[in-house]
Amino acid sequence: MNGRSTRKPTAEPRRRPSRGRANLSKLRRVSEAEIRRTSPPELTNLPADFWDEAEGVAPIAKQAISLRLDEDVLEWFRRSGPRYQTRMNAVLRMYVKRMRKHA
Repeated sequence: MNGRSTRKPTAEPRRRPSRGRANLSKLRRVSEAEIRRTSPPELTNLPADFWDEAEGVAPIAKQAISLRLDEDVLEWFRRSGPRYQTRMNAVLRMYVKRMRKHA
């Protein structure tokens, strides 16, 4: 080895991910029109009572596991976009909640 770096130079410096931290001051300045313009299509024309039964969920400590799933189930969630594992967790949470309710 000649001691030279084997890394390729990058055009822009790497930025650390925000880890979900929102810029609240920027969010407070966003207008309703801008929110409607940038919202995904599935959020348009929601009924007025859509969020009436929504429940806030406090962050809970997560545990990394290895889980075997049917290929079609995993693919369906992956096609739904980023954070598909969070959505899978939400589905499982609702199942647990309903099972506890009926027990």
